[in-house]
Amino acid sequence: MATTRCAPEHRLLATDPDRHHELGTHAAWYVVAGVVTTGLQAVLFLLLRDELGSQVANLVAIALTTLGNTEFHRRVTFAGRRSNAGKRHLQDLLTFAFYALYGSAVLAVLDAVVDRPTSWEETGTLLLASLVGGFARFAVLRWWVFAHRAEPATAAHTG
Repeated sequence: MATTRCAPEHRLLATDPDRHHELGTHAAWYVVAGVVTTGLQAVLFLLLRDELGSQVANLVAIALTTLGNTEFHRRVTFAGRRSNAGKRHLQDLLTFAFYALYGSAVLAVLDAVVDRPTSWEETGTLLLASLVGGFARFAVLRWWVFAHRAEPATAAHTG
């Protein structure tokens, strides 16, 4: 019978009170950045929608806000945590790709369901979709890109 091994240093929720405080701080800054970025994204979308169309306006708004949002998280939300530059760049690319595909799909579904959606209906739908996607992104940032790394053991244990 196979057994699953559990590494105590890799717990999803740590028992150390400082780690719980850190999670709360990360979540609070993430929400602040998310609200600001999503608001800016919505404003850009509304400004560009009539000129470029919904799909292109959404892509431009995402492109302009993703880099700033990610840099904010690196410098403020997860400040003090080291991360691999390659992971950060991959995360930027994946974030843009995710929100671009996700937002495009959401707009396409809205177009299929609502005959000639208004700019406010499209914006509201994108805002709701962004909220849902934000939860997944926080998990990726917290537990992969800016993962807490335990200090290496200084002495080997013998048993």
